[in-house]
Order: sequence, then structure tokens, then C-alpha cells
Amino acid sequence: MNKSSANISPNLIKHYADHLRLELSLSDNSVDAYRHDVNLFLQYLESQSYPTDISAITQDTIENFFAYLYDLNIGATSQARILSGLKSFWRYLIQEDLAEKDPCELITSPTLGRHLPEVLSFEEIQKMIDSIDLSQPTGHRNKAMIEVMYGCGLRVSELIGLQISNIYRKDGFLRITGKGSKERLVPIGDSSLKILYQYIEGARLHITPKPKYTDTVFLNSRGTGLTRQTVFLLVKELAEKNGIKKAISPHTFRHSFATHLLEGGANLLAVQQMLGHASVSTTEIYTHISDDLLRETLTEFHPRLKHRQKITPNS
Repeated sequence: MNKSSANISPNLIKHYADHLRLELSLSDNSVDAYRHDVNLFLQYLESQSYPTDISAITQDTIENFFAYLYDLNIGATSQARILSGLKSFWRYLIQEDLAEKDPCELITSPTLGRHLPEVLSFEEIQKMIDSIDLSQPTGHRNKAMIEVMYGCGLRVSELIGLQISNIYRKDGFLRITGKGSKERLVPIGDSSLKILYQYIEGARLHITPKPKYTDTVFLNSRGTGLTRQTVFLLVKELAEKNGIKKAISPHTFRHSFATHLLEGGANLLAVQQMLGHASVSTTEIYTHISDDLLRETLTEFHPRLKHRQKITPNS
């Protein structure tokens, strides 16, 4: 096998596992863990119809994979282990002359421990929405997706799985199926609902849904449902288009939804219910974001602290 024809395949992964066991003398548990990580990456490539050619896999491919893991709510510890597994795999490929360089080389390990998620300002979100070209066939669909993600705080899986029959237009609620198939009712504002129905009663009517997707809200041009990757790429494109340098994903709109509500004085338990968090402690991370904002505001605007900043000598 040469570089130009090498593919990530179950057979190659088996050879890699044999290398770990026989040449590096790793334990069976370690070998199984490394093999699982590479199999997970292969499954991702196949699910997104990405090429499995080793030469076609770039840093962007790896970054998109980790954004996909993030949107599945796979934690930082697991992500760090998976990244370690992929780096080990590419060391093997380079050693076997199946790859020239490691696309994981510049990928940094996720920060372990509880961290504050990235949040967009309302102005940044509005810029992204306003920049969507409504003259394009997907324009109204994309606008509705961003509006609903931010307006209702949905996970990307909940967004692409939304059913028309679960929109209670008159009452202003969506019935959402979340983690563990748990259902919850989420309110949707009048403006978001209006934009959603501009798509459903407009652009969507020009698409013939496949039998399995007749009730699915968001469709592609082939009449089937969207993938997480489609939504991720849309968000990435809109961020770049508007000069937003933050590391964001579809999940960022959910973070922003919760943060903006709490900053505006919303009840923590109400936000927990809308997000579908099993525990209020998960929702409380957004109160830490609000606390940081308050602290920054105090430092910037309190006259005594501003005075201290002026007289502090340069180090």
C-alpha cells in the first residue's frame, strides 16, 4: 500500500492495534482504548460522507470532528483522550510511510476541568442573522435555524430533529425531545416563530420530502434531514463572514441563550427547564459567566477602581 491509495479502514486499524500490542507492549485495555478512538473517527468520516483517504484528511477535518464531539456533549477528558489516540495513530502512519504529516499536530488538547463556554453577544448574533443571503435557496432555512437555536436554546440534535407536528404555533411552544428521549416544552418568541413559518410556508414548500422526513422541519435540497456537520459549517461560515474570531459551534447559541437570559434577570430554575438540564448545577455555569461580566463592569466603571488603574505603575 502506498500513500496515494492508503485509506483508514478496519483492516488498517487492526494492523495499528497489532503494532501497539506487539511492538509497544501496551496492555489490552490500552490497545482497546486507542482502537476505539480511531474507529470513532472512521465512523464520523463515513457518517458525514467524508473521504477516508489518509492524504485527504487535514487539520480542518480533525477540528470538525472535535466540534462534532463537542456538540454530542462529549466531555473535555474524553476529548483529550481521543486526541491522544489520533496522534498515536498518525505516528504509526508516518512510521509506516502511509502519511507525510500529522493533521493533529496543531490541535490543542481541550482544557480539563469546568470551563466557561464561549458566548456571543446579541449584536454578534444579529450580525450573523442579517448577513444570511435570503436570495439563496437555503437562505430562509438557515435564518430560521439560527433564530430557533438562539431563541429557544436548542442543542443541534434537537434542532435538526424538530418536527412540524411538535410546533404549537397558537400557544408559542415547541415540544423538544432531548437527551435520553426526555421531552420538554420550550417557549418560542413571536419573532422567531414568524421567521420559522416564513421558511415552513415558503422555501420548504418547494422541497419534496422523502417519506421518512415529511414531518421534519429542516430539510436539504434532496428532501432529507440535515446533519450536525451541515449546521456546524453554516455557523463557521457566518462567523468568518462577520469577522467573529471566537471559537464557536452550534452549541454556542445555546450558551448565549442561557447567559443572556440570566444576565437579564431570568429565574435559574426556569432556564434549567428550558435547557432540559437534569440538574440545576449544570445550568449554574452560566451564572459564573454573569458574575465575570459583573466583575469586569465593576473594574471598568467604578471610579475608585478606575483611579487605581491610572496610578498603578507599569511593571
